[in-house]
Amino acid sequence: MPKVTFETDRCKGCGLCVSACPKGILALDREHINKKGHNPAVVTDQAACIACAFCATMCPDMVITVEK
Repeated sequence: MPKVTFETDRCKGCGLCVSACPKGILALDREHINKKGHNPAVVTDQAACIACAFCATMCPDMVITVEK
């Protein structure tokens, strides 16, 4: 099963990965604030991930890792 992980403390919550995901399984975590003071991106349904890595490609800060 594909696995998406985030370095949440480095995420600036820009949302580019959220808009790039074709499965719509990424969202900004409105309940958590990271060390930088931003709402980081999170995976809402890991099982639905197809490992396309569009999210990682769009991330300007390279905080996303996609594993197959």
